[in-house]
Amino acid sequence: MIKINMGCGWRNFGSDWVHIDGGDYAHLDYKSITDLSQFKGETVDLIYSSHVVEYFNREEAASLLSEWNRVLKRGGKLRIAVPNFEVLSKLYLDGTLKLEQILGPLYGQMAMSKNVIYHKTTYDFKSLEKVLTNAGFRDILLYDWKKTEHSEFDDHSQAYYPHMDKENGILVSLNVECVKK
Repeated sequence: MIKINMGCGWRNFGSDWVHIDGGDYAHLDYKSITDLSQFKGETVDLIYSSHVVEYFNREEAASLLSEWNRVLKRGGKLRIAVPNFEVLSKLYLDGTLKLEQILGPLYGQMAMSKNVIYHKTTYDFKSLEKVLTNAGFRDILLYDWKKTEHSEFDDHSQAYYPHMDKENGILVSLNVECVKK
């Protein structure tokens, strides 16, 4: 079974995962999440990507997801997490969060090698569902991070307000799972 942690950063899920990220970490197997030419078509069982897709504009995301779709087996799973625009907006509009508190999740920046990269877009469920459908995915549903094989690894799919309040807080990550058509 081939499982990829796409855009994994410093998180090492273990030897039964392939780790791909543009950063400089010892556990990486490959560096490019956009060019997966090292994989033949329809050979990957699962791609997991937490808070990566938003670094690509909608056109770039379509190309990225198309490449991920290419390597996934028919019926293979794509599990992604992105900042949840709808939830963050509601928390801002009801006065729970100040603008400064949602800037990071919505427009975040990250140092990547010698460059600084920024979020280029944001999603709610309907907009992400449309992008995924157009990229050749079906059965698009929310997933519970607690019920995944990577739940022990704290990443942005587990982002809550208040921070780290996973029992009583509000999940601000949009966690979606789908399968290749």
